[in-house]
Amino acid sequence: MAKKIFAFPNVSTPSRPVIFTDKCKGCNLCVEVCPVDVYIPHPEKGKAPIILHPEECWYCGCCVGACNIEGAIKFNWPLQQRGYWKNKATGKVSRV
Repeated sequence: MAKKIFAFPNVSTPSRPVIFTDKCKGCNLCVEVCPVDVYIPHPEKGKAPIILHPEECWYCGCCVGACNIEGAIKFNWPLQQRGYWKNKATGKVSRV
């Protein structure tokens, strides 16, 4: 009898890595380099990985650095980690 294995993603939080499925080619490089196993490969070949444990992301950037496709992965930084700067000359506030 074949064993079925189920993986249920944790509830998504506002601060989590985001994979743009329209850009991702499913190479799974991000899955391989992630030091905390935030992602798992999608069961269907060529689809974007599943974000299994978004709250465990360290925001180290390994997945973004390994990705060959510009803009396929983006971080939605937690509020306490977002940087804000104010340009003295213009007064414009910028955020990372």
